[in-house]
Order: sequence, then structure tokens, then C-alpha cells
Amino acid sequence: MIIEPRMRGFICLTSHPDGCAQNVKNQIEYVKSKGAINGPKKVLVIGASTGFGLASRITAAFGSDAATIGVFFEKAPSEGKTASPGWYNSAAFEKEAHAAGLYAKSINGDAFSKEIKEKTLALIKTDLGQVDLIIYSLASPVRKHPDTEFLHRSVLKPIGAPFSNKTVDFHTGNVSTVTIEPANEEDIANTVAVMGGEDWAMWIDALKAENLLANGATTVAYSYIGPALTEAVYRKGTIGRAKDDLEATAFKIGDQLKDINGQAYVSVNKALVTQASSAIPVIPLYISLLYKVMKAEGIHEGTIEQIQRLYADRLYTGKPIPTDDKGRIRIDDWEMREDVQAQVAKLWEEATTETLPTIGDLPGYRSDFLSLFGFEIDQVDYQKDTNEMVEIEGLVS
Repeated sequence: MIIEPRMRGFICLTSHPDGCAQNVKNQIEYVKSKGAINGPKKVLVIGASTGFGLASRITAAFGSDAATIGVFFEKAPSEGKTASPGWYNSAAFEKEAHAAGLYAKSINGDAFSKEIKEKTLALIKTDLGQVDLIIYSLASPVRKHPDTEFLHRSVLKPIGAPFSNKTVDFHTGNVSTVTIEPANEEDIANTVAVMGGEDWAMWIDALKAENLLANGATTVAYSYIGPALTEAVYRKGTIGRAKDDLEATAFKIGDQLKDINGQAYVSVNKALVTQASSAIPVIPLYISLLYKVMKAEGIHEGTIEQIQRLYADRLYTGKPIPTDDKGRIRIDDWEMREDVQAQVAKLWEEATTETLPTIGDLPGYRSDFLSLFGFEIDQVDYQKDTNEMVEIEGLVS
């Protein structure tokens, strides 16, 4: 079939298997070009199919020859209907990993559930024995609690008062003002239940109970802080409460791992175009301005550049891992440079529908968004007939 992007609001309903595959190959080539990392050898990535999770799996495998197990929840293809992009990403990753002689298997299902945890533990026990790095990179709007079976839904809302500021429709380039009503206590609790640290802790508890954590094992979860421009809706909003919980959980897990000389960290990463960030008001405008500034400064990074730097310059240098005063790894350091933020704040004041094409990088934003789904990737012929029925070689049933 000929596969084209089909949009509905902030979601692309189709994905391109060849485009996703090329995107994965490009990330692999970048990691290989940066040289070997004296890093992990047996890695579990929870949330492994897109974004930072996919980049983490690629960097572990092709940066330090690691065996990897990826857990994700993706839609398989059916005749005439494409899979979700994470499915095609994972299929491409496994194909490349196996061709390179690397162990790679995947589990598709709800990572919040007891069933998927048990299946993952059984696979580690059988195939790897133990893991030395656990990446936690889940991004889901809902979570069915494994104990209560209550369905928690996260919300993107400020706390305490309505929030009004600029935003942009990245499809049309129209800059407007958006107002978001504040969350109630139930909204906050549900968002923390979905995006906080409870499930991360459950994974580590389960792995440790079965003696599946190697001596010196490290676990890392991903977070974001961002600038004053976005803090009312992000870091001081419902998501921020969840991230506070995630960061507090890192200390609890770290204490739990002391007997095996293990460590737990939250890595604060850079603002990037993801399916999740595209749905957050204000963020697309901020990212389009940030891209313009960081590209001009020569310090722009995508997910793979961020994670390769996290592994090579922070986690696996052989030296103590540098953290901020709250124990977090700051790989958002280039984004949060004072000169970068000063430039973005100035552009924010100037941003209108008319000025944005000049002062922002909306084409870069759109291109990055479409590339998430395998579109607008160089070296891909989008006019050719493409087989949507792609299998994941190492998928564990």
C-alpha cells in the first residue's frame, strides 16, 4: 500500500515502516560514529519503542554491545492498516541488532500490569540471568492499577489558578492564547498515579525480589523541568507533581539498592518533540523557539544525541556521576544555559502568527513530529508500494 500521513489533531493515525526503519538506522549510525562506551551489558528498557526509551535501547546495544530486552505497548499491523510507529521502530531495531550479533527480545503489553512484569522477569531469568541497567521511560496517559484495578487518567493542568499564555497550532502556524482551568485534588492524585514513581518502584521491587539485579546495577528514569515560561502548566502543574514523586522515588530505590552497590537516578532531559509534548499547550511554541536558538548556537540535540551523551558523559565515565542539588542528572544543561533561555524569553515576547516563521523553527518542529511516525525521512521513497505487515523478530508471545 501507499502510506501517507493522516492527521487528527495532534495525532498521526498512520506510520511508515520504511521511514521508521530508516530513522532507527540513522540513530544506530550516530551512536556507532561516537565510538564505544564502556557501559552496560544486560539492559532492560521499560518503554523501549519510541523517544528516549528507544534511544536508550539503541545506545546500550550499539554503544556498548549490550543484550537488551524492551517492554512496550504497541499496536500490531493488520491488512490495510499500519501499526503504531513504536511497533515498526522495534521491528527495525531488532533486525539491526540481530544482524550485528546482539541479543534482543521484546515484550508487547501493559507494563503497568503484573502479567507483563512476570513475563519480563521470567525472560530475564531464562536468557540473561541478571540485568545491570534498567531504564524506565514510560509515557502513558492512563494506568490501570495492578492492585486496585482502578483506571487512573492523567491530566495536563495548572494547580491553584487558571493559566493563560501563548500557544501555536504547529499544523497551521497560528499563534493564539490558551487558557487552562486548574486541576482539582482528584486530577492531581490521578496524574501522580500514572506518571509518578510508584510503578518504577514496583518494577525494581520485583526484579530485586527475584535476584535479577546485578551487583552495581543502575536504574534511570526520565524527567523534565523546563523554563519559567512553561512552569505553571508543566513543572508547577499536575505533571510537575508527578515528576516530584518520580524524583522522590529515586532516593527510595537508591536506598533499597545499597546492599548490591546499586544506584537510582532521575535524568532531566531536554525539551524535544514527542507525541506527548505535542499535546501540551504552550510547549510546541516554546520548542519551536528553543530549536531556533539552539540550532543557531550549534548545540541542538535530538533524542539519540541526548541519550548517547547521557551514557558517555554521565553514567559510564568511570567517575562519580555529577548531579544537581536534588540528586538529578542534568542532561538538559545546554537547553537551560542562561544565554539560551534569555534569547528564548525575548523571542517569546515577539512571537505572533506573523513573526513566528522568521523567529522560530516551526518547520523543524513539524519535521520532527512527522519523523516520529516515519515520515519526511531522507532516503525513503514514499511513493513506492510498502508492506505494512512487518513482524518483530524477537517478540515474546
